[in-house]
Amino acid sequence: MNTRRKHRLYLALSVLVGLGLTITLVLYALRSNIDLFYTPSEILYGKGESHQLPEVGQRLRVGGMVQPGSVKRDNQTLKVTFKLYDASGVVDVSYVGILPDLFREGQGVVAQGVFETGNRIEAKEVLAKHDENYTPPEVKEAMDKNHQRAPQAYKDNAS
Repeated sequence: MNTRRKHRLYLALSVLVGLGLTITLVLYALRSNIDLFYTPSEILYGKGESHQLPEVGQRLRVGGMVQPGSVKRDNQTLKVTFKLYDASGVVDVSYVGILPDLFREGQGVVAQGVFETGNRIEAKEVLAKHDENYTPPEVKEAMDKNHQRAPQAYKDNAS
């Protein structure tokens, strides 16, 4: 093989290795910034076929209905705690900040934050469900599937 071909081969290999390294680093960076969507029952019992539970400290989004009678506001600060429920589970959410105008008991919300011990979500952002027309398809499907039971069943169990 002559010198010119060797240089081209080395250049091509260098470009491929650099491209592979770049793609690997980008995918690794994106993996740590992904917020997975869960429903309360998926947090309690696992998600998917493998029943994978979220890890403590994992960033996630949880969607459910605000349980009636569960909203507690701190009079001194902007801290609010409430419970989100679906057909099979209830999780606690705490949030410090101003809630959306559409937030109320019995309303569908999505809380984005960090999973803590004791099936508690430390929310950084709370989004109130406005209209079914604006709901992403996977969120609407999960909420339709999981929100068929009445919240009264959780009043007895959640105390």
